[in-house]
Amino acid sequence: MKKLLRGGFVVTPRGSRRADVLLDGEKIAQVGHISPAEAKSAEVTDVSGCYLFPGFIDAHTHFDLDVCNTTTADDFASGTRSAIRGGTTTIIDFACPNKGETLAYGLDLWHKKADGKCSCDYGFHMTIDDWNEGIEAELDDMFAAGITSFKMYMTYPAMMLPDGDLYRALKALKARGGICGVHCENSGVIDALVAEKKAKGENAVSCHPQTRPDYLEAEAVGRILRIAQAAEAPVVIVHTTNAAALSEIDQARARGQVVYSETCPQYLALDDSVYYQEDWLSSAKFVCSPPIRKKSDQDALWAGLKEGRVNTVSTDHCSFTTQQKLAGQGDFTTIPGGLPGVETRGEVVYTTGVAAGRIDLPTLCRALSENPAKLYGLYPRKGCIAPGADADIVVYDPAADHTLHAADMVSRCDYTPFEGFRTSGSIAAVYLRGMPAVENGVVRDVMGEYLKRGKCAL
Repeated sequence: MKKLLRGGFVVTPRGSRRADVLLDGEKIAQVGHISPAEAKSAEVTDVSGCYLFPGFIDAHTHFDLDVCNTTTADDFASGTRSAIRGGTTTIIDFACPNKGETLAYGLDLWHKKADGKCSCDYGFHMTIDDWNEGIEAELDDMFAAGITSFKMYMTYPAMMLPDGDLYRALKALKARGGICGVHCENSGVIDALVAEKKAKGENAVSCHPQTRPDYLEAEAVGRILRIAQAAEAPVVIVHTTNAAALSEIDQARARGQVVYSETCPQYLALDDSVYYQEDWLSSAKFVCSPPIRKKSDQDALWAGLKEGRVNTVSTDHCSFTTQQKLAGQGDFTTIPGGLPGVETRGEVVYTTGVAAGRIDLPTLCRALSENPAKLYGLYPRKGCIAPGADADIVVYDPAADHTLHAADMVSRCDYTPFEGFRTSGSIAAVYLRGMPAVENGVVRDVMGEYLKRGKCAL
């Protein structure tokens, strides 16, 4: 049976307007005035006073990831239930073969982790942590499998590549029309700063941000952008955290380079005071890399979003329980790094952005829906409310404020970095390809599909 969402405000990156939305099976059939005759054959839901967003896309999650001698709290089953409850109808996770393993092995492993377990649609980026003739020979097979975006690291010994391999990989991806996201931090200097802290016997959680300062992220951003300039390749700077890094991106764009920037809710809504709490565990919960920065960096990122210089807001969801975080007691470098975020992203960014007057509704739609769909080869199937698109819709009620508590969430992580946060409005309902997936905060049994993605169109 057709479904009719009546009386809501449809949000696009170009504005919002009151319009009815008719769903026919998995697709959007019409947007605008729906005649009484057409409405008769549909199940009608009154969404008056609510905003209708295209399903949110989180292009940076880590589910069922073995890291830091443990495994993330959320696997694909719990992680995608958490995601769709937060309005995310599509996630793109990272297939991560280890050094010495093939890309094909990594892709097969991630399909085994995810297939048949996801409550939202899903795709994969492919991590490249080795570069040789064998890896390059696999790239065409990855594109054939719908993997058109990749990830490389400038830190972490088990994953990082030297500059020459970064250059060669970017050239190979550019030749095939692919894009690559890069984790940017200066590993060598970070290691030296860590060694100095340990030599002094310093081991507080605050040592984490002190040994990974903003300027070492900015240095790595500037370096990868110069490498990308040599390769004449586009690049995505993932989880951009600070003004200095954003300045490096601005300079590269001024040179004529194609650069995309992603940030995350924790960098928009939190500041580095979280690392200086009296209780060790309270601070350890916020350890992630790059670290959360200063309030002035928040302001720079919000300005970047408003002006279109920051393109997307993903979460870098990499969840660990408080018990897992406790494994880092006695050595701040062994605290598992990562935060939960897929369940709270939409409400936190709406509250701290739109409701606070920092950005408008079209900007939110662009950052959470349309831009990631275009950047990662899913548009116009995803990322828009238009005839022919998948019927992925977030119904946001701006009047339904509530308070975020970990105890109320479906994630397997037992805390949220936004505990006690008072939202402006909330997600009232979510549709996944026309199926009611969330109603009144309750996640229904729906099954996500694997998405073979095309090339970047942003």
